[in-house]
Amino acid sequence: MNSDQRPILPARTATIERSTRETRISATLVLDGSGTAELHTGIGMLDHLLTALVLHAGFDCTLKCEGDLHVDDHHTAEDCGIVLGQLLDAALGDRAGIARYGMAMAPLDEALARTVVDLCTRPFFAGDLRLGSGTIGGLSCQNVAHVLSSMAVSARITLHVDVLKGVNDHHMAEAAFKSCALALREAVARSPSAAAAVRSTKGVL
Repeated sequence: MNSDQRPILPARTATIERSTRETRISATLVLDGSGTAELHTGIGMLDHLLTALVLHAGFDCTLKCEGDLHVDDHHTAEDCGIVLGQLLDAALGDRAGIARYGMAMAPLDEALARTVVDLCTRPFFAGDLRLGSGTIGGLSCQNVAHVLSSMAVSARITLHVDVLKGVNDHHMAEAAFKSCALALREAVARSPSAAAAVRSTKGVL
């Protein structure tokens, strides 16, 4: 390899099929993508939020879920979050050479959200999305944070998401997912020159 050539890094992709008595999900994730999303969860607002996440994180993702929506939206929302987290975990591999940390803020009209993420292997979620008790496009407001929580735990990451201000539930939920996307984009970034480095005093994530 010439000195002016960058090493070819392995593709960071993952594919998962998950089937339970409540949901059946098949999904693929490419971390180093172009923001292409093909998502069909059966819940309009969940599709919208996850599409924003994929687009602004610069991932590529396909996901199809058949869930027990005749019960309610909980199982579908939770399991889609779980699968997205599992995809992130698998695609990150040993997590060597990544920035690890990410922080971002995103506005949407009157709403403003902030996300801080650490791609360590310690699963933890804390968030205050300030949402009401109703639903948005078939997704209950309480399940908006639950998607992020399920994703964080399954991805084995520490994720803090807070809506700092806002009035409209749609705006606040979307700002939260957009800020999460931007923080993830920053955290998963890798340097070819440091492909073997692990950003931890332990020497491992």
